[in-house]
Amino acid sequence: MTRSPSSRTGLHGISPASAKPRRAAATPAAGARRHKAAADAAPAAGSTQRIVDAVTTAIVERRLMPGTKLVEQQLGDLFQVSRTVVRQALNQLSRDHLVVLEPARGAFVAQPSVDEARQVFEVRRMLEQQMVRQLCAVVTDEQVALLRAHLVREAAAVERIDVAGRTRLLADFHVVLARLLGNEVLAQLLADLLARCSLIALMYQSAHDAGHSAEEHVAIVDAIARRDARAAARLMDSHLGHVERNLQLHPRAVDLAAALALA
Repeated sequence: MTRSPSSRTGLHGISPASAKPRRAAATPAAGARRHKAAADAAPAAGSTQRIVDAVTTAIVERRLMPGTKLVEQQLGDLFQVSRTVVRQALNQLSRDHLVVLEPARGAFVAQPSVDEARQVFEVRRMLEQQMVRQLCAVVTDEQVALLRAHLVREAAAVERIDVAGRTRLLADFHVVLARLLGNEVLAQLLADLLARCSLIALMYQSAHDAGHSAEEHVAIVDAIARRDARAAARLMDSHLGHVERNLQLHPRAVDLAAALALA
């Protein structure tokens, strides 16, 4: 049987052989260019992450206020990188909802709305209650010892009034719980939510006492050590509820004359 011409070709008359053009032979120069591009990309990626980590840490430790303008040239000078690398970092921070990019104005530390604040805490309560329930079922004595060591560092930071240190440690407590479960996705998700919570606390003037938070963490760890899942979940819900209730999420009517000291 004689094949028709169309049977030897692919779609639209393109033969399988012609669909894949023959690759040109690699030359030493081309190989060198590819090697240089790969070598240049690695430091750039590291510099991008360095900026992302520095800005995130400054937010978590409440050293960068909501609404702060992040000037590309200034960041480039501080980290000794190009503005292209700075833009990559700002884009990543924007995807994490920590930075807002405004056309023709630049990048600013995000200013979460009241609705966003409530939604962030709602998600945290759903995630973290289930997280401690699961941890109670699998936690080891060695892991409990690690948690207690973290609590000691928290208490020391609170005692010496190390504001940045205690803020970071109080936030890290929740990430440590996720990592003890071996769930890195959950740990990263909580880290992102906690960074947003730091902005929320700055925006809405959290009155939650650091010492009180540390005491609530002790109670949660005591429940985990007893493998009491119900108590651990209840205490976590109560802890997050206390933090949220101490935020001023109820907008007040402003008397313009009083605000301007004209009354």
